[in-house]
Amino acid sequence: MSTDTNTDTNTDNTTDAVISQHEEDDLYHHEISDKNYILIALLLAVLTAMEVAVTEISSVPDALLIPSLLIMMAIKFFVVVSYFMHLKHDAALFKFGFYIGLAGAVVLYAIMLTTFHFFIT
Repeated sequence: MSTDTNTDTNTDNTTDAVISQHEEDDLYHHEISDKNYILIALLLAVLTAMEVAVTEISSVPDALLIPSLLIMMAIKFFVVVSYFMHLKHDAALFKFGFYIGLAGAVVLYAIMLTTFHFFIT
């Protein structure tokens, strides 16, 4: 009987070691390199510069200004949330919560613009 108990204990220790190693591998797999962080930062800087440029150029019609700013805002949101907040590797429930927040912000912004009669020319 003592051999069965010893075998069970060894099996449990081996299983725990395999799970622990898998968690470490999983954590290492989700990390991105410094080069990728720099590329993401450059992408965000370019998008921010484009947002500023669109608002400063007077020849951009108002009908294109708001949609272009909203599209660039959404792209920046997805990049920041996916990579810097590591949501890309989280559960679907957390992703859903962030995306609902983005949709709520866009709806609120559209309501505010409608309130101020922005869409009426």
